[in-house]
Amino acid sequence: MKVMVLGIRGVPNVQGGVETHSEQLYPRLVARGCEVEIIVRSPFVPAETTEYRGARLTRLWAPRRTGLEALVHSWLGVFYAALKRPDVLHVHAIGPALITPVARLLGLRVVVTHHGPDYNRDKWGPLARIVLRTGERLGMTWANERIAVSRVITELVSRTYGRDAVYIPNGVNRATHATQTEHLQRHGLVPGRYILQVSRVVPEKRQLDLIEAYARLKPTDWKLVLVGALPEDAYSLKVIDAAAEHGVILTGYRTGEALRQYYSHAGCFVLPSSHEGLPIAMLEALSHGLTVLASDISANLEVGLPQDRYFPLGDIDALAKRLRTLMSNPRGRETGPPMQQRLLDRYDWESIADATLEVYQECRGVGAPVKAGLTRER
Repeated sequence: MKVMVLGIRGVPNVQGGVETHSEQLYPRLVARGCEVEIIVRSPFVPAETTEYRGARLTRLWAPRRTGLEALVHSWLGVFYAALKRPDVLHVHAIGPALITPVARLLGLRVVVTHHGPDYNRDKWGPLARIVLRTGERLGMTWANERIAVSRVITELVSRTYGRDAVYIPNGVNRATHATQTEHLQRHGLVPGRYILQVSRVVPEKRQLDLIEAYARLKPTDWKLVLVGALPEDAYSLKVIDAAAEHGVILTGYRTGEALRQYYSHAGCFVLPSSHEGLPIAMLEALSHGLTVLASDISANLEVGLPQDRYFPLGDIDALAKRLRTLMSNPRGRETGPPMQQRLLDRYDWESIADATLEVYQECRGVGAPVKAGLTRER
């Protein structure tokens, strides 16, 4: 089966939940016999990188400008797909899904994955929100098959558009504990005595809320570490200024061994975001056995943390109170093997790849209807 992928910036090691999802999923589909071609955006993937673990990477030009990058690349991508004629065109996210009717009119079979209602992101203005809502509507009504990464999204699609979406979540790999600490030592970090957030530095991730809560506590023996790329925009400048004022450590974007060390030795993980699809960073933190605090938005609640690990979105006092409790009584690696195994069973990439392949087969009309359970829920 020839599968073409559209809607992501690139792989490997490109920051973003959709990109991480694709980096894990498509090599597994290659192993299952799919011929995968991923259309990537030229600013994010070097020209010499043409393959990733069996998947072909095709660079198409995209402007490095928020609001235009995904739109322009998606239009170029759909016409490229029309020339190449894949068996399935898999479009990720509701912005790129704007081109779904064009793809169908060009005779393509289309699967759209809804990763979250991006029009709720804090950074978008009124016009961008209209475009994203239009992309959601066109993607969900014109696609041959729809995938949603959370049950909240499946319900949204059913309620709003009267369509079934196949529930296939993001996944998580089994974590291996890092014994080395050289990346911590560069910042003077003590294992078990720092708060960690791993995410893009964008308004909906609410880094400023976390910095303010940390500043109110004025801890002397704990640090706050924010891992994520810092784009040159107004919000990032505010984060940089606030971090400098309160002694917060900004590491920039990190992957591999460095990121593994930050996860392995953290005292707790915090996700104060206002928007998520299904938060991969939270799943990764849990796979490392970390205590997690998260805002009480629907996507975070779906993960099923204990009630006292959630705090009201934007309530800095409540977040500071929970941080104070954790710092005064650190719990260490509290999620032992049974909890970690349940996490791996629920968010297993191999099962996710199997379920995605089933959707492709049904999209082509060559497979049985997608099974209930992990996949289709009505």
